[in-house]
Amino acid sequence: MFKRKIQTKLQAYYEDKNDPKIMVVYGARQIGKSYIIRETARPHFKHYAEIDLKSDYEGERLFENVRTTKDFYLQVGSMFDGLNTYDDTIIFLDEIQFYPHLMTLLKPLKAEKRYRYIVSGSLSGITFRHSFIPMGAITEERMFPMDFEEFLWANHYSVETIDYLRECYLHQTPINDGIHQYTLRLFQDYLLSGGLPDAVTQYVVNRNVSKMRQVHEETFSYYKDDCSKYDKEHKLKIRKVYDLLSSNMANKVKRIQFKAIEGKADSNLEKYEDEFDYLVDAGIALPSRAVSNPVFPLLESRSKNLLKFYYNDVGLLTNLLYRNKIDAVLDKDSGVNLGSVYETAVAMELSAHGHELYYFDSKKVGEVDFLLNDYDGLNVLPVEIKSGKDQANFRAIPKLVDPSGNYKMPLGYIFGNKNLMEKNGNLITMPIYLVMFL
Repeated sequence: MFKRKIQTKLQAYYEDKNDPKIMVVYGARQIGKSYIIRETARPHFKHYAEIDLKSDYEGERLFENVRTTKDFYLQVGSMFDGLNTYDDTIIFLDEIQFYPHLMTLLKPLKAEKRYRYIVSGSLSGITFRHSFIPMGAITEERMFPMDFEEFLWANHYSVETIDYLRECYLHQTPINDGIHQYTLRLFQDYLLSGGLPDAVTQYVVNRNVSKMRQVHEETFSYYKDDCSKYDKEHKLKIRKVYDLLSSNMANKVKRIQFKAIEGKADSNLEKYEDEFDYLVDAGIALPSRAVSNPVFPLLESRSKNLLKFYYNDVGLLTNLLYRNKIDAVLDKDSGVNLGSVYETAVAMELSAHGHELYYFDSKKVGEVDFLLNDYDGLNVLPVEIKSGKDQANFRAIPKLVDPSGNYKMPLGYIFGNKNLMEKNGNLITMPIYLVMFL
């Protein structure tokens, strides 16, 4: 079992004896929700019952008409023998989005305290928007594909070395070159495999690129099939937008070109707002919104019509771009521009750490890849990503951190491939993999 960061929260939930709210773990398909819940819940309870609501929906539909707690207990009792008390029994409701009406039962089920529950949903964000949310009865935990630190754990990268890198990040001290080269290679491996556990297994454990790419192909198809299944009215537009993400990222201007969706010159975000909301709520795309004025809080100057979208997993992108040609990523002299790939990996990392993504682009100042709200300092943190050999090719970020300029941001980061750790005024340059500590 790959170690995942959400395990800490899951274990705390299982061990909480103070009548905790029911935990709902949501996120995109294929990111490891069911597996990690199953493997962590079983050891904590004498009695464990798992109900795959997707299989039930596609089969007997036993829970289709379950509308009361009495109906629920009767149905569960017919499936599992020997379930006991609240303290020693947990029921795992997997893929609850197939039966949104069961969400309304969570509050009375919690109140009656007959059993403990844990819930997962691949499209729970959408389910919650269109059904009653049991306020006060649930706590939500969003799960993402494996971030880079989790990928390092999967590669048996030592905790001591991660701590060493963290200290280098915090104190801006040089990194041992051997450690740098090894960690950079693992970051390049991560660009290929991404963070879907099945893909990581094929690449890291089995060393099988072909089967890894098969996982990416199947997952990409699953995501598009979900578009068709849950939003019939807009399914063609949703699939078109999702298919366009890789070509948008390959453009010099990476933001969404609305007219490309249906070929209509008057298209704008408002026309496709439902489609974009679907991709975000389903967890299969990560939005980055432009701001007109890069000052804290960024939400106040968010643009309505300028938007970038990243795939939720960088492995999906490198599969679409390069298939099995892994040297496009691993070969430093391949000549391939990996800018969109690096940006996608960083968007994954920042999103997994709870950051909302913004960017800034103006003719006068230039473009910065990411802007983050710094809530501790009530400031904005600009982040620039460099995938090539030239890490000094930027013009916007120095203007943003210039103490005599218009914005006076106290600090800015440039992440790139070189083993370069330096601070020049308010601008800090670091190796790309250290973004995992940002």
